[in-house]
Amino acid sequence: MTTRVRYAPSPTGLQHIGGVRTALFNWFFAKSTGGKFILRIEDTDRERYSDESLQDLFDTMDWLGLDWDEGPEKGGPYAPYIQSQRFDIYQKYARELVEKGFAYECFCTEERLESLREEQKSGKSSHQGYDRHCRDLSPEERERKREEFRASGKNPVIRFKVPLSGSTVMEDLLFGKITRKNSDISPDPVLLKSDGFPTYHLANVIDDHLMKITHILRAQEWIPTGPLHILLYNAFGWEVPKYCHLPMVMGKDGQKLSKRHGSTSAREFRENGYLPEAIINYVTMIGWSYDDKTEFFTKDELKKVFSLEKINKAPGVFDYKKLDWFNGQYIRKLQPEELRRRLLPFLQKAKLCSDPPTAKENEILTGAVPLIRERLKKLADAPEMIRFLFEGVHLNDSASLIPKNGSVEATAGALQWLYRFTQAFFGRSDEENEAALREEAERLGVKIGDLLHPLRVAVTGTAVSPPIFETMRLLGAEPVCARVKAAADLLNAAGRDGN
Repeated sequence: MTTRVRYAPSPTGLQHIGGVRTALFNWFFAKSTGGKFILRIEDTDRERYSDESLQDLFDTMDWLGLDWDEGPEKGGPYAPYIQSQRFDIYQKYARELVEKGFAYECFCTEERLESLREEQKSGKSSHQGYDRHCRDLSPEERERKREEFRASGKNPVIRFKVPLSGSTVMEDLLFGKITRKNSDISPDPVLLKSDGFPTYHLANVIDDHLMKITHILRAQEWIPTGPLHILLYNAFGWEVPKYCHLPMVMGKDGQKLSKRHGSTSAREFRENGYLPEAIINYVTMIGWSYDDKTEFFTKDELKKVFSLEKINKAPGVFDYKKLDWFNGQYIRKLQPEELRRRLLPFLQKAKLCSDPPTAKENEILTGAVPLIRERLKKLADAPEMIRFLFEGVHLNDSASLIPKNGSVEATAGALQWLYRFTQAFFGRSDEENEAALREEAERLGVKIGDLLHPLRVAVTGTAVSPPIFETMRLLGAEPVCARVKAAADLLNAAGRDGN
């Protein structure tokens, strides 16, 4: 039997990292078993559907490099793979259930249903959910109501007959046997709405059967719908696919991952400069592990070693700090030219580089890559790290030049010496320059850091920067000397104002 799995998102919002994890598990399971990965668009929720969400889905799949064997654009033997293009199919099978006695037309108006909900809220009705009012109408009464609906231009919905007694069992590859009393299943849910649109339950089951899906890997939150789907498969007389409900993705506080924890959409991670390689590796490890020590896997390696047996039952924790660490490791694995290429769009967005970049901008960026690669956690961090290379430094606060426990007078004197130091800097080796700094620090009776701090702030505008000697050589003599002189003048002026 060829493994056939599907990722079937609803384009009603941006791709959440939990959905990405589901897509990855399905994709790697298909690849590891020599099976097929199907992409299906479940777009029957027209109120929340958006073209932006659909495009975000395609952009995310493309960014992660998750190609599909069958689906939109590619087609396949069970096309179309967009549910809104399959209405005739759903209506046909809904009518089949009615004819077999597993479903029925419901003529309840929205006013009656709202009245029922109000009665349930107030405790006047003991029913929970729909009260099955139309389930046992006589043939004569059913025909009369059908004529009334036709005359008013309305269509009845079709509801499924949930058994009134007994239990339904769902076998899950991860959680084992899950049994639910039929009396606890939502009473007689709608399968086909009055506008002809199917509900999720009907369309999902029909499509999985017709597309010959063998394994359904989906989020744990869908477990409550499982028994209803089993009943639908049984009503049609179809074989039930194998279910594997994936553990929840949680924040470090033990709550379901949401925006209160930080970024949750693939778009946000992409815009913040996370590498797709890092996202694929880290997210796949949330709820899955190969062994107790291996953390880094390429996509090709995961295609070989992924298996359902190594999925954990316990919820997986999404740790943003761990992801940052992962991403930093992957950044440092990139070749300098590749890192430069990936950084360029972020610098262009920050308006530090032209599109296309000038020769000078390319030269600066190429020189900056080795200076910042060890400090980068995300590509989006780069613009602020190296802004000073593209723009001048404008210090408004002279206090930033003063090292901890330093004084205005001592730092002003140090900057005067540093100005002379920078004038000679480019004619000496780094070893000679470091020796000169140490000699001056010893003469002043201070630490070398008390000289490096004002030099760093003067040249880069910040106390945290790439290695200062390499940075100065990249900038060149003229801008370095000019920035140190400007800093010395600023501090001298501050000293005079202070007097």
